[in-house]
Amino acid sequence: MRIALIGYGSVGKAFARLLESQRKRFPFRITAIQTRKATAYDAKGLPVSPAWGPAATVDEFLDVAQPEVVIEITSLNPVDGEPAISHIRSAFARGIPVITANKGPIAHAYSALRAEAAARHILFRFESTVMDGSPVFNMVQQNLPGITIHGFSGVLNSTTKIVLAEMAKGNSLAAGIALAQEMGIAETDPSYDIDGWDAAAKTAALANVLMGADVTPQMVERTGIADVTPAHVQEAAAAGFVITLVSRATRQPDGTLRLSTRPERLPEDDLLANVDGTSNVLLLHTDLMGTQGIISVSPGVEQTAYGLFSDLVDIAKQL
Repeated sequence: MRIALIGYGSVGKAFARLLESQRKRFPFRITAIQTRKATAYDAKGLPVSPAWGPAATVDEFLDVAQPEVVIEITSLNPVDGEPAISHIRSAFARGIPVITANKGPIAHAYSALRAEAAARHILFRFESTVMDGSPVFNMVQQNLPGITIHGFSGVLNSTTKIVLAEMAKGNSLAAGIALAQEMGIAETDPSYDIDGWDAAAKTAALANVLMGADVTPQMVERTGIADVTPAHVQEAAAAGFVITLVSRATRQPDGTLRLSTRPERLPEDDLLANVDGTSNVLLLHTDLMGTQGIISVSPGVEQTAYGLFSDLVDIAKQL
């Protein structure tokens, strides 16, 4: 199966390494890569470090590459989800299935993209957008038939967890950001993490897919951690509390949704306060199964890459 990547950062490289390690069992090959500055093509399959050629437009790139699947993994734009939304639509226009790890399109245009894919009978997958490679959307779709999700709560942003953990040691916000960047988990623009945009985009994406909402990150009540200080974190810890960035969705009695992401002061025995390091947790509050939890333990780019891989295997089975 010929795969074209749009975007080639740390996740893209991890995905390329994963495909190399699994090639004997899964005959997938990356035959084209597009970045903002360059392109690479090889019908026989590109190495992890390809020889780059001149940049092209996405339309030109797809016309030359002729892929069987497009994987869109450019950086998050929480303002409007572009240019990732346009990249996906360019692939749809050519009848090509799409996988994305970019939460922007799901947070801003999920209903429209889903309708466009369905109208063209094109497969569209996005498991890696919220909790790296942990199965959230697939679990609900395949293993929880008939349920209604009334709400969710979760700790979904790893960078703020690392920053707040550093503050608990007395280190600065800037030092925490630097560590998250060194670990490769921060957004390309780390202010999207610190100001709560990444978590708000994930909140909107979850609400759109799991609760039938039609919202954007701008419709999430959002407060980041920029105003949290080491003193705040240490004072909370001394009193038996943990400060962490929490995302919540609640369906109100009138049917509307209240969505928020903000730093909360949680008792240290609260489940949301008990995931260390880069680990994330999501609790789904349902009608028929009560509250169901998903925990991603110390995820990194390899887990995000696996989410792309699992979507690719699913698409391959259906083509």
